[in-house]
Amino acid sequence: MSEYMRYLGFWTPGPVELIVIAVIALLIFGRRLPEIARNIGKSMTEFKKGVHEANETKDELLDDVKKAKDDIVSEVKDASGLNNKES
Repeated sequence: MSEYMRYLGFWTPGPVELIVIAVIALLIFGRRLPEIARNIGKSMTEFKKGVHEANETKDELLDDVKKAKDDIVSEVKDASGLNNKES
């Protein structure tokens, strides 16, 4: 048994088996393939929109946290008298 097969832990189909699987899938889903492809495309678009929205939300949260940190640091400096440069 090759190292690759031990890594996977199971049998993987070769090129001939993949062609047979593709032909069977085409026979079963032939008429519905355009609809299936369209639905997959729509799903991918929605997923990308969701990822983009999540990134925007993350960036907004980071900005809010940085602003809060800056406000706290400024208040601590004011309370300790570090902002007043009286020498």
